[in-house]
Amino acid sequence: MNKITPAVFLEKKQRGEKLVLLTAYDYLLAKIEDEVGIDGILVGDSLGMILMGKENTLPVSVDIMVHHTSCVSGAVKNALVISDMPFLSYQISAEEALRNAGRLVVEGGAQAVKLEGPGSKFGTAIRKIIDAGIPVMGHIGLTPQFVLEIGGYKVQGRSEECRERLKREAKELEELGCFAIVLECIPKDLAKEITESLNIPTIGIGAGPDCDGQILVCYDILGWGKSRFAKTYFDAKAEIKKAFEQFVEEVRNGKYPEEKHSYT
Repeated sequence: MNKITPAVFLEKKQRGEKLVLLTAYDYLLAKIEDEVGIDGILVGDSLGMILMGKENTLPVSVDIMVHHTSCVSGAVKNALVISDMPFLSYQISAEEALRNAGRLVVEGGAQAVKLEGPGSKFGTAIRKIIDAGIPVMGHIGLTPQFVLEIGGYKVQGRSEECRERLKREAKELEELGCFAIVLECIPKDLAKEITESLNIPTIGIGAGPDCDGQILVCYDILGWGKSRFAKTYFDAKAEIKKAFEQFVEEVRNGKYPEEKHSYT
């Protein structure tokens, strides 16, 4: 398999081939995802909720993202590794945004970064990062880093005003030079309209089947899913729990370790 780059994302859209992405936060799952031929692996700031047990993604720092991106990038040979820019890593200034994006690339091994929000707010930062040679993926619709502003995790784009704003934001991000845009939790007809209006690919999460690609949180498809748009492909949560329960039982009953599990 050839190495996936932002240019390959565009080529796949032009050929009508669906892009497939998953999140990963560690070496082991990233290696498996890469081996099955995934197009892109997002080291998402969703790790704040998934791995750290926080209520939202806001407590995730650049240092945390660098650490997990480094774990993932060390496992990946073919997929495009994209790292989320966490809360306050790009909102303060364009210079700070470039510095933090650079850390994710230099220290973390990311090959692209993703940031949430419209070009009207963060266009200068996006342009500065791209001009430095770092590909940027945009993200509009439900933007978790703005959860305090929008009042929770709600579908976006229901009103005509919001629909028009999202269509405008998508076009602005394309014009700024983003190589792809995540569309999260928007009506499927709006996602279809945005997708057809852009030359760059859209990656949907809870945005219907007509996006150029799809992304899900890896743990959501392994039995930990809470989102109504996530499908459980294997209930790893239940199987892991069984294994832990069996280990507890065998140790307490003296069944483990057996002779073959000893060095003597």
